[in-house]
Amino acid sequence: MFEEKLVEIGYNLVAQNYHDKRNKNDGLSELNEFAKQFKKGEKILDLGCGAGVPVTKFLVEHEFEVTGVDISEAMLKLAKKNVPKAKYVKSNMLDIDFPENSFDGLTAFYSIIHVSREKQAELFKKINKILRLDGIILISMGSEEWEGKSDDFHGAKMTWSQWSPEKSIQIIKDAGFEIIFDKHIESDGETHYWIMAKCLK
Repeated sequence: MFEEKLVEIGYNLVAQNYHDKRNKNDGLSELNEFAKQFKKGEKILDLGCGAGVPVTKFLVEHEFEVTGVDISEAMLKLAKKNVPKAKYVKSNMLDIDFPENSFDGLTAFYSIIHVSREKQAELFKKINKILRLDGIILISMGSEEWEGKSDDFHGAKMTWSQWSPEKSIQIIKDAGFEIIFDKHIESDGETHYWIMAKCLK
């Protein structure tokens, strides 16, 4: 059974260690492509922002109005220090409560894989509602169907939940998105499934 609470507890315990070891150049090519879709000042939600580097930092430096959401108070404390120009909200991403059409774009790097796959369809429908028509998402998902946990994720327990790429694409399309690109990308010895999509409403 998926143990959602492990995500918050785990990242609170390992926040600094995870941040120190994270590849700060990870996903920059995809982020550059994402950034081309927007004008300066447009509103981007970074879902599962962690310590704010590299994604929130990149978006702020490209002069977007950025809101970071994370379940971990320890991660948000680092993010506020690392990227003070962004806004931050502590929340489980399933509980985000923004008005409809609040954002022009959304990023979610290595975060949706910490949401129970049984609830991911619900999450993407919520994402659709808070994005404007033609809003763009850039997300990473699992490269294979798998659910499990580790007792030593940077020194803490952690859990993951993911569908196959085919299932993930179908969920995203069913939630009202058109796929712009999807591809497998290897980084630091792990492969993830990356998707850019447009909100159709």
